[in-house]
Amino acid sequence: MSGAELGRRIGVSAQAVSAMERSERSGAIRLETLERAANALGCDVVYALVPRQDLQRLVEDQARRKATAHIAPIAHHARLEDQEVGPEALDDEIEDLAQRFLDRRGLWTIESGS
Repeated sequence: MSGAELGRRIGVSAQAVSAMERSERSGAIRLETLERAANALGCDVVYALVPRQDLQRLVEDQARRKATAHIAPIAHHARLEDQEVGPEALDDEIEDLAQRFLDRRGLWTIESGS
């Protein structure tokens, strides 16, 4: 379909269709504009967020980040008091805490001490 034909269907000029295509290429097109074009073509706009990696792994990685942020100040204080645990024990603690975070709300909020 030509730009002029699409423009007639949408009710805009061929130049407006050309501008719409440029904004689409640059990532600046508005959803409302896409919906108008889709309606003119007998289509639906589908807007989706798709994880870049396996969703389970995404959640587990976030739980580990949160557990690490939670344990870091504790590990720091333990070093200051000469009560530091070894790296393996620290990793085990992080993994244990991460597993507990998997089943709780607030997984995506990282605050020290939370």
